Amino acid sequence: MENLNQSLASLTLLRKELHKYPEVSGKEINTAKRIISFLENYSPDELITNIGTTGVLAIYHGKEAGKTILFRAELDALPIDEINTFDHRSVNKGVSHKCGHDGHMAILCGLAMELHTNRPETGVVILLFQPAEEDGTGAEKILNDPKFMYRPDFAFALHNIPGHQQNQIVSKVNTFSCAVNSLIIKLNGHTSHAAEPHMGINPALALAKITTRFNELIQPDLGKEKYCLITPIYSKMGKKAYGVSAGAAQIHFTVRSDSNMQMKVIEEKLEKEVKIIAEEFHLKHETSWTQKFYANENNTGAVDYIKKASKINNFNFLEKQTPFTWGEDFGLFTHQFLGAMFGVGSGTDSPALHNPDYDFPDEIIPTGIAMFHQISKQILNAH
Repeated sequence: MENLNQSLASLTLLRKELHKYPEVSGKEINTAKRIISFLENYSPDELITNIGTTGVLAIYHGKEAGKTILFRAELDALPIDEINTFDHRSVNKGVSHKCGHDGHMAILCGLAMELHTNRPETGVVILLFQPAEEDGTGAEKILNDPKFMYRPDFAFALHNIPGHQQNQIVSKVNTFSCAVNSLIIKLNGHTSHAAEPHMGINPALALAKITTRFNELIQPDLGKEKYCLITPIYSKMGKKAYGVSAGAAQIHFTVRSDSNMQMKVIEEKLEKEVKIIAEEFHLKHETSWTQKFYANENNTGAVDYIKKASKINNFNFLEKQTPFTWGEDFGLFTHQFLGAMFGVGSGTDSPALHNPDYDFPDEIIPTGIAMFHQISKQILNAH
């Protein structure tokens, strides 16, 4: 790698540039162009663009055949107004990097710098810059793209974690982040005069009963079995026409579980409950699901590599006892390949993810690079 201080300075400048010009899920055209222009300076053996719409793959080949490892970062930002006033604040109104994906991209670019200088002896290292993580569609778009012709032996990703000591490595075997799915329920009766509600079919009581029943199914303790969190997100019923009893409604929920298997059970249960309640009130109903995130179910062997890399680099490692409750669509990669996600502490005083004043701490860029590079060396040099 080129002079360490120079490298970190260039990565920090890149990170702040990415922060200044954020783009939301599926629209990361200029972000991808900037990543490509950076990577072209570090000689990947293959550079594949426009994968999964705006995604980028940089691939480094070893001198001999061996295992294939994938490391992933995210391209997209969030539809959140930034309230920070520093020079690299977002210039795109209503859009900002409030989850740290700008920092994750800088880390993966730093790994490209390492691989350019120290080519792997064996195997293949794939660097994936993935679009549309925030809306849960990006991983699926990548994996369904014919240009993604790889079956990695292991796949890894990291996420910065506010509230944890800066540079602390956080991971666990099995579920690292929860399965999340969002349910849309539509109910249809028919309108009547508000003075004669009995002449129509109003969905109000069904809405109330569905919400109450779902609330009864919540098991909010991650330390116990069958964790289930159901959160009302949005509802709409009728129109502002005070002489009309409403005839249609919809309500949306997000649903969380600590395993992919348990999520399937919960989904079937909720659909059954909606059907029973809709029939009770003589309503037609439709259910659909959106923004699905598989749980990141970490492979034991992959977590062992994370632990070893942390020890070799003298980083503090924390084995978390319960999963994070947020969703992360890297879970689709760990669903299909052996792999794991880990966290890098952003600092105990860092604003939380998705807060309007959040900013990725540049101090942890070297930590992410060191972890990814050490993991790659462990796997590719294993005999």
